[in-house]
Amino acid sequence: MRIGAHLPQYGRVAGPDAIARVAREAEALGFSDVWASDHVVHPASQSYPSPYLYDPLLTLATAAAVTERVGVGTSVLVAAQHNALWLANALASLDALSAGRLTIGIGVGWSQAEFEALGQSFHVRGRRTDEILSLLRTCWRDDPASFHGAFFEFDDIRILPKPAHEIPIWIGGSSERAYQRAVDAADGFQLIGVTPDEARAPAQRLRAARPEASFVISLRTGWDPLGMEPDRIRREHAQYEAAGIQHVVTAPWRTSLDDWLRSLEQLAQLTGITA
Repeated sequence: MRIGAHLPQYGRVAGPDAIARVAREAEALGFSDVWASDHVVHPASQSYPSPYLYDPLLTLATAAAVTERVGVGTSVLVAAQHNALWLANALASLDALSAGRLTIGIGVGWSQAEFEALGQSFHVRGRRTDEILSLLRTCWRDDPASFHGAFFEFDDIRILPKPAHEIPIWIGGSSERAYQRAVDAADGFQLIGVTPDEARAPAQRLRAARPEASFVISLRTGWDPLGMEPDRIRREHAQYEAAGIQHVVTAPWRTSLDDWLRSLEQLAQLTGITA
């Protein structure tokens, strides 16, 4: 099982020094990748997530600039909230500048207020996401690229430079449509906040539909050795692996950089990934 870590992109600990130091430490400890979340706007009525949140792609670019090997990824990018052509170009650039280290987790989003603030329809976000998945691959593959869909249409557009590698796209979510989207059009799936017992059935279902080894079944969870019993993390590590989870993104909930770094170090020891 590969282990990734969320960057200190949010809350009181967030900042350029924290992001850079955690990225370097994650690489030195042997974590497979570092991750960032996406919320373009934060309605004041929402209690989650923290309104103090750096842009995910700029956060990942900062992390990539101070590392050499560790992967970078979004968990998850709300694709339907972004201009699709801008997104194609920005992600291609990030992959090229990081020498092919990018993985994109994509979700449809859950906050209607966020979509309304951006002047977008909340109720067609799933269909827009489906079309964006196809559009991204078209733009990254073809030069020039043309696309004709229900929401996006263009002819002979050039998106350069191209990505440095074929960027994996994972779908994040829990709905029936999310599962089907992953099976039909993605390279992996990321479960969010489920127990080992809850992970078993969806993991088995996904693996039955997509048996190829390149299809990754991931999980984002809140492992934090400074706030949890270490034995629970050891136990869940083994249980998730037995359930069919191949990759875990852990998200520490520390409010200081020193504690965040200590949490990473202890987690590396608990899960046996220390380089």
